[in-house]
Amino acid sequence: MLQHFFGLVYLSAVSQLVLFTGTHAACPVQLNPQRVVVKFGDSVSADCSTSVAHEGMGWEADEGAVPMSRVSLITWRVSNLREWDIKPSCFINYNDDQCLSELPVTVYKTPDSVSISTANHNGPMMEGNQYELQCDVLNVAPVQYLTVKWYKGQTLVNQTTFTDTIKTPVSNTSKLLIRPDRADDGAQYWCEAELELGKEGPQPPPKVTSKTLYVEVYYKPKHSSSEETININNEVTLNCTVKANPAPTYSWHSIHLKDTTSSSVIQSSKLSPGNYTCTATNSQGQDSKVFILKSTGSRPTFWTVCIFFHLMVALLIVI
Repeated sequence: MLQHFFGLVYLSAVSQLVLFTGTHAACPVQLNPQRVVVKFGDSVSADCSTSVAHEGMGWEADEGAVPMSRVSLITWRVSNLREWDIKPSCFINYNDDQCLSELPVTVYKTPDSVSISTANHNGPMMEGNQYELQCDVLNVAPVQYLTVKWYKGQTLVNQTTFTDTIKTPVSNTSKLLIRPDRADDGAQYWCEAELELGKEGPQPPPKVTSKTLYVEVYYKPKHSSSEETININNEVTLNCTVKANPAPTYSWHSIHLKDTTSSSVIQSSKLSPGNYTCTATNSQGQDSKVFILKSTGSRPTFWTVCIFFHLMVALLIVI
């Protein structure tokens, strides 16, 4: 008997829940627009309308509440929205019940500033080492719609999104790991904070961009080849110039050089055949290149061979 009683109570509760849910699910009002995106401090409005007979309708809201009225269209309006987490709801008294339809409102604020820096490092970077770039976004809301994009020159290299659901402005940091090489010397990095607020938000999405961070990379000298063969023909040029940062110094070594020189280029018509070694050096290391000079007179020409042949024939005749 007792089990039968509790069963009836349970069925009654379930039926009331279904009735309650169904009433709210079929709330006979239309919101226009169905979602609002508004900048903090700007004006905002939305209409609530119905096509059914009712006992009264209105808006419940922390700002811009509208008292119950028997009209078929009622407008929620705020001229200067200062509430971050506002949840306006249109209510209607219908069929001896009241239902609510909440208007989703996203209140946003663009960042006060966006800045880029190198974390825990000052000065030039060393080729092959790892460094961390930091992008600081100051006072942005809501952060869940924020995307921080990283650029190298005009190329997008990475982006960061956030999952925090806080409504009020916060400051966030995004970081990027890089391992620069000699090709990155002089590269330009920058970051951009973008609020992607959906189709109801401003188009294109609002963006705030940092200044440009110029990267200086130190790297050692490295010649494209370790040796070069040159035939002596009047004036000879030995060019040891190589890219490096900091700028390298040069030294030459050869048994044929009487005077020392610190120039990257030797240009002369009096160089003897042989090897000339140039070494380029900076604070990151050094690299050497050997120039092999060969005399063009060491190989007999066609006419020289002919003359020599005729002389030998003449000599044999005389003998």
